[in-house]
Amino acid sequence: MAGGDIGDVTTIKIGPLSTVRDITVHCESDEQLDDVVEAIKKLESGIFVHAVSDDVLRAHEGGKIHMTSRMDIRSLADLRRVYTPGVANVCRVIQEDPEKARYYTSIGNSVAIITDGTAILGLGNIGPLAGMPVMEGKAALFDRFAGISGIPILLDTSNPDEVVRTVKNIYKGFGGILLEDIGSPHCFEIEERLKEEIPIPVMHDDQHGTAVVTLAAVISACRSAGVTLKEAVVGQIGLGAAGLAICRMFMAYGVREMCGVDRQPAALDRLAGYGGTPLDSLEDLMSRCNIVIATTGVPGLIRPEMICRGQVILALSNPKPEIEPEDALKAGAAFAADGRSVNNVLGFPGIFRGALNARASQITHSMLVAAARAISNCTSHGEIVPHPLDPKVHVEVARAVEQVASQENPKKSKEKVNGSPLK
Repeated sequence: MAGGDIGDVTTIKIGPLSTVRDITVHCESDEQLDDVVEAIKKLESGIFVHAVSDDVLRAHEGGKIHMTSRMDIRSLADLRRVYTPGVANVCRVIQEDPEKARYYTSIGNSVAIITDGTAILGLGNIGPLAGMPVMEGKAALFDRFAGISGIPILLDTSNPDEVVRTVKNIYKGFGGILLEDIGSPHCFEIEERLKEEIPIPVMHDDQHGTAVVTLAAVISACRSAGVTLKEAVVGQIGLGAAGLAICRMFMAYGVREMCGVDRQPAALDRLAGYGGTPLDSLEDLMSRCNIVIATTGVPGLIRPEMICRGQVILALSNPKPEIEPEDALKAGAAFAADGRSVNNVLGFPGIFRGALNARASQITHSMLVAAARAISNCTSHGEIVPHPLDPKVHVEVARAVEQVASQENPKKSKEKVNGSPLK
């Protein structure tokens, strides 16, 4: 009745007169937590709340990541190999052939996770320092699913010139750049300029990571609904960073027509510039499109009477979608889902693993489409996407991206032997 979402239930102690259980309840606010506790207290006699704690805060104590050495340094001989004097010879080798830095250092397996803190999750512009827990989370996921060292970089500026200048001054220490939680519209300029001005892969996860997983979800949804995606008219409601990237991704996939609506004329102009079809109203889009995707952050924006029979509806805003899936299905949709399962973690670790393996200089739309297909191919019947903790998904995404990247740049692919540059 209080609206809390029950998670894990763990039995702590079973005694002759009582049982103690640790019950996780996900609440949207402190007020809701208080309501949940009060509701429990009003249950039948014999049920007591012993203590309330915040497991999320406790899990973040001391941070989620830590840099460690891959070398065991226990003797003077170890010290001489790892540091002075032996390391000087490695420096000379790299000085003579800079490409060997990828082989003899961690650069080729490191990704900078860069934010200015202007679009942190659903919290908005809370600043880079408050966004650090998200960056640490990205780093932990990089390590867990792709074996990549993710290094958070917090920028105390949102000026595109300063951001680009800073990244250009540090990029040589990394194999790739992941832009994270950088707001619209300056995120577009920053990413486009970095892709042009530095020779390593750059990806804005809020744009392309979201677009990859969304495309994978729609491929799976169309399979369940018996819809041919490439012959469909797709509508995108909301043309911010994620929405525009979704449009570009679907156009790269080859849909017949990509439509979009947004309150900002500049966003509609960007869609038109990419080859999409701007529409005048939400009602026009809903009546015209076979597949509808929404990323507006406005709960209840899509009314049941707007649904056309047989449509595929993905209302992806969290925590409250533009329309509840059950309401869309009741109104006649052939398939409907919200954004709870459409998680970027299905994409970015494998995308960068594949790009780094192939020594790609950029992440292309062909590589991203391959990633989306790989995710969809790992999806069980009746599901929209695979479980994000399934290690097979990340292996398949990395393999698909590496294959396309190697085809696009066969010269660099031939320079590798067992994952290392030829000497």
